[in-house]
Amino acid sequence: MKHPKYNYRSESTLQFYEFINEGPKGLIKKMVIYTETTTENVYNLGFGDYDESTNGINDLSVTNNGDSLKVLATVASTVYAFTEKYPNAWILATGSTTMNKAL
Repeated sequence: MKHPKYNYRSESTLQFYEFINEGPKGLIKKMVIYTETTTENVYNLGFGDYDESTNGINDLSVTNNGDSLKVLATVASTVYAFTEKYPNAWILATGSTTMNKAL
């Protein structure tokens, strides 16, 4: 993607990423986690706001911090980093929120 990206941090396995989303609603910690599935070389991409109460991801939150393309570009850049380390990996990603369509 040719959009600006946030800098992210990761650990040595490149399965956990975090970055700070900056916008009118403040600084919001985001996380991307790659989890192995029961199928060999298939990983689930989990993404969302960091939830302090669970120490995990809230993938149902809608931040609306005015920079969705930058956030998406950052998540996409983690896919590149992850698949560079795991070249045989397949990434599974599905949405968690409903999309409202204008008629």
